[in-house]
Amino acid sequence: MISGGSIVALSSGRLPAGVAVLRISGPQTRFVVETIAGGMVKERSAVLRRFRALDGAVLDSGLVIFFPGPASFTGEDVAEFHVHGGRAVVARMLETIAGFDGVRHAEPGEFTRRAFLNGKVDLVETEALADLVNAETEAQRRFAIHNAEGVQSDLYLSWRTRLIHARAMIEAEIDFADEDDVPGSVSDTVWSDVKTMIGEIDRHVAGFHAAEIIRDGFEVVILGAPNAGKSSLFNALARRDAAIVTDEPGTTRDLLEVVLDLGGLRVRLTDTAGLREAAGKVEAIGIEKAMAKADRADLVLLLEDMATPKAVGPLPGAQPALRVGTKFDLVSSSATPDTVVRYDLVISTVDGAGVEALLAEIGKRAASAAGSIGDVLPSRLRHVELLGETSRHLVRTMDSSAGQELRAEELRLAADRLGRIVGAVDVEDLLDVIFTQFCIGK
Repeated sequence: MISGGSIVALSSGRLPAGVAVLRISGPQTRFVVETIAGGMVKERSAVLRRFRALDGAVLDSGLVIFFPGPASFTGEDVAEFHVHGGRAVVARMLETIAGFDGVRHAEPGEFTRRAFLNGKVDLVETEALADLVNAETEAQRRFAIHNAEGVQSDLYLSWRTRLIHARAMIEAEIDFADEDDVPGSVSDTVWSDVKTMIGEIDRHVAGFHAAEIIRDGFEVVILGAPNAGKSSLFNALARRDAAIVTDEPGTTRDLLEVVLDLGGLRVRLTDTAGLREAAGKVEAIGIEKAMAKADRADLVLLLEDMATPKAVGPLPGAQPALRVGTKFDLVSSSATPDTVVRYDLVISTVDGAGVEALLAEIGKRAASAAGSIGDVLPSRLRHVELLGETSRHLVRTMDSSAGQELRAEELRLAADRLGRIVGAVDVEDLLDVIFTQFCIGK
């Protein structure tokens, strides 16, 4: 459990650095600024000051900015000290600030947790901030920014508002059915809207895989017979020797993975063991892993050596596949149109022929699977699970034989699940899990 008081932490990146930013939040912030910076500074303005310890010793010179609460990130008084980014400077500044009564070092995610508790952000926006901090690709950044601006929260809260209204109408009909000022039956209108909402929620949940692709990556698995050129292609796409390449069959026994950035999208490329019947025990395990990985892939690259073709069996699932002819440099002089047409693409990792075209095709398919970054998508499995519960409760309200009281209760339970997504109802059990995803200082 996080206690109160004021907190301080390094909020910028790894040291040493040109500049380091130290953040403090809480009731002691103003006193700390006045003491260390030699007096109070103008609010929301970067002011150059010399920072001193309690004994008057100079710590450093830099900028200080004071943000009075509640108009701050955490909703409390907040200050930032911009100092030189040497380890000794930062350590001495943190030691001095944490030495004040009522000030302590922050725990992971505690600044954002205070922002949530003070109503500055909701849970979905909090998770989006975590995604923004961890974003490695342009698509991840744009997706996180989109959600941090509240589009997801607005959608879930609009559904919740509709359910609360629907429940109120049904309960009014139950309680005041004999009153003249209560309009005629509202059931038809209410249940029609609930039915519409079920479809909206189900379509929204169906977009989760696109969100997974944006956040976690588009999964591409390379399959083929031994010596089909899988590891050579893997190295060519990774632009480094990530896999061992030899003429000996069965060199790759385990799964090898690299992450690519294609058009701002994260693509996870996996090299696998060669597929063949006569394999040793260890190699057989590798083949089993390869097939299992391919079964979960977004795209399979099915490689075949054009010089000595060896067909492999059918794919384990119905996932999209590209049939790729390899070692085109060995057959280019004798290749006929009938030879080439058997493949979606032909490549040579020796002279690079076709490799850029293959990368472009992978990027195109990844972009198509991810959809538009502007779409409102569920960004966490937690959201999907609660939305699934919401939908199931709403489906139960469609049973007209259940009675209005029971159907109204199902509306309440559905609204409760939506509230849990954004934190509008009690979610104390989730807070520790969510905020420990953050680094200290955020």
